[in-house]
Amino acid sequence: MTDSTALYDIPGPHARRRHLLYGVASTVVILALAGWILHLLFDNDQFTSTKWSPFLYEGIQELLLEGLGNTLKAFAYASVLSLALGALLATGRLSDHRVLRWISTLLVEFFRAMPVLVMIFFIFVALKVQALPALVAGLTLYNGSVLAEVFRTGVHAVARGQGEAAYALGMRKTQVMTYVLVPQAVRAMLPAIISQLVVALKDTSLGFLITYEEFLHAGKLIASNLDYDLPFIPVVLVISPIYIGMCMLLSWFATWVARRERRSPKTKAVDVAPAEPETLLPGPQ
Repeated sequence: MTDSTALYDIPGPHARRRHLLYGVASTVVILALAGWILHLLFDNDQFTSTKWSPFLYEGIQELLLEGLGNTLKAFAYASVLSLALGALLATGRLSDHRVLRWISTLLVEFFRAMPVLVMIFFIFVALKVQALPALVAGLTLYNGSVLAEVFRTGVHAVARGQGEAAYALGMRKTQVMTYVLVPQAVRAMLPAIISQLVVALKDTSLGFLITYEEFLHAGKLIASNLDYDLPFIPVVLVISPIYIGMCMLLSWFATWVARRERRSPKTKAVDVAPAEPETLLPGPQ
């Protein structure tokens, strides 16, 4: 009898051959497309030594390294501040005070709906803030509001009985959030948090629009250089893998943290410590 489930049947010999054919055909199409793109690049002289020679000069290498450092600096500031703002707004949205909850909801919805580029330009032009603080502020307001919803949803995703059990033992709401709900919610929130930080990392490239000398700005200076025959494609082929590598590194870090959390005996189960008898049953012993 063939082992199967209600949603999936193990493929038979004909289905396996068909899937293999689909895989081979898809691979051939992808390789043909890649070959065609490479042919166009070679045909347009994008791999001539003149276009790639800038990367051999120490000054160009220092320019790229400085731009990469500025990108990482803006990302570091924006990620830390976004996490702090997200936690603050999420706390407000989870508050028992109606006014505080309404204000937090209004701020979250406003900054989530506002395009991040508009906020960066407004801060830079209207408020006359320097490029780095304007970029960090715009990224913080947008990503912080998105993370606030991630935090709030993660806390609500914890089984309701966990909080009720903690309240029954006499814990205050702050203690319930700190010791019971948040530790369990972190594991569920981690992939979404890292995904949003990847968005923040990529959005640092918007800094070149306000003359912030980040990685993309450095690449733009090289690509627009007439002395090297406008090496646009070589710059893209150099910068893109670095951006992709940084995003993959963040994703790998998230996976590593998640696995470490699953192996840790402290996070396998969050136990609510029993209260002292005298705190629950005051009176003569």
